[in-house]
Amino acid sequence: MKLAAILLGLLAFLAAPARAGGPLPPGVAWHTGDVDSAFAQARQERKPLFLYWGAVWCPPCNQVKATVFSRQDFIARAQLFVPVYIDGDAPGAQALGSRFKVGAYPTMILFAPDGTEITRLPGEVDGESYMRALALGAARARPARELLAAARAGKPLAAQEWRLLAFYSWETDGEALLPRAEVVPVLWQLAQASTSAAPEASARLALKAISAASRDPKAPLDKAAALQRLRAVLASPQVARANFAELAHAANRVPAYLTEPDTPAREQLWREWDRWLQRQAGDGTLARLDRLAATDARVALARLQTPKGALPLALQTEVRAVTHRAVKETTDPYEREAVISASAQLLADADLLDESDALLQAELKRSATPYYLMLGLAANARKRGDAAAALNWYEQAHAGAQGPATRLQWGASYVRALLDLAPTDTARIERAAAAVIRELEPKPETFHGRNESVLRRLGARLNEWNKDGSRSAVLGRLREQLAAVCAQLPAKAPERATCAEALAAPKT
Repeated sequence: MKLAAILLGLLAFLAAPARAGGPLPPGVAWHTGDVDSAFAQARQERKPLFLYWGAVWCPPCNQVKATVFSRQDFIARAQLFVPVYIDGDAPGAQALGSRFKVGAYPTMILFAPDGTEITRLPGEVDGESYMRALALGAARARPARELLAAARAGKPLAAQEWRLLAFYSWETDGEALLPRAEVVPVLWQLAQASTSAAPEASARLALKAISAASRDPKAPLDKAAALQRLRAVLASPQVARANFAELAHAANRVPAYLTEPDTPAREQLWREWDRWLQRQAGDGTLARLDRLAATDARVALARLQTPKGALPLALQTEVRAVTHRAVKETTDPYEREAVISASAQLLADADLLDESDALLQAELKRSATPYYLMLGLAANARKRGDAAAALNWYEQAHAGAQGPATRLQWGASYVRALLDLAPTDTARIERAAAAVIRELEPKPETFHGRNESVLRRLGARLNEWNKDGSRSAVLGRLREQLAAVCAQLPAKAPERATCAEALAAPKT
């Protein structure tokens, strides 16, 4: 099929859906005011408190809205707890992020009526698995912290307790339970201890450990044992399906971590994993986003065999078919926001960049958050080597971004892109960085959570740009501008130091 025909066919199905009517679907009486009053209400009514931290532009958040928060059983269960929504751009939200150790969207935490944290719920699992995890946490379970301590001490846990630990959201943990350096060995230890009591939970813990180790090759993990465990999961239809998300999302890193190129071990793992993913991609009982994820994982595996250049024609055809079908079938406005992003990314991963661009550009006028889609267009331009087009999209994305935390994040992304793609355009870099600083609200809450992380990363990149001292005058002006913001904070506020340190010169 020719490219033009494919594009016309795809665009024909981009009928303008209704925009998402608000930050959350109807049906649940979300508490969006003072968080402490929600905790007081939970104590008074003796109800658990469910805290959801998200953002309107976040694709995984929109997936959760479509696949979990819109479910009738979730809406019914929500009457049994106090549901709290914190939008990352709301006043005070970033300070709350620091308080609850949340920085990744979405983060969902279940608290006991007395305010004790029970567990953090994963956002990447299917609706059924999510509801089971929520029910476990709400059933007056021991907090995950207590269960972890008991398991590490070698004390026996019931199968349900192992499941609560396994379905803890380690990715959005914020090191609340474990320091980052301990995640791999501890999760692997838990996986071995729970094998007989809860096989599916044990597999999830093992896969979490392997996935975390693939991001940190220095982490202690027996690769031979890990490879054997991974293959055992793939060989068990029930266990593999229960751990779909882990298997789909780890395909771009784990094979290269566990096996060497051009070895029988890699070839065997590739074939077993790809065979399993192919079945999932064609399984109509899976959610559309999961079928997209399965196909994207197949693309990642194919890149082990073909690191550069065109993928096999059959796989390109499958990519086009699955994205075409997902876009055509998706009518829920929240799900659509996630499906468009996932489809565009899948097309780009398959090097079908023109089709990815066409999908994103057609959706810009329909999307509730077009500035997020512009980042996909910028990434595609970068992949082509078109720096000017990429920077144009980053600039437009920042100009259109909504909300103080989002604007800070998008503005910093634009500056970092300039540093990468146009490092000699000093005037443009200074203008963009100055615009970011100019928008900082001189309030303590500004210098917390994701905001603090974004500013520190931006400062590190600017200092790296000036490592030879040739841009010291620019950095000096930016620091003076930031100092004027810091000076407006309360004199004894600890956030003054956070503000001042953001662009400070590196210590020698």
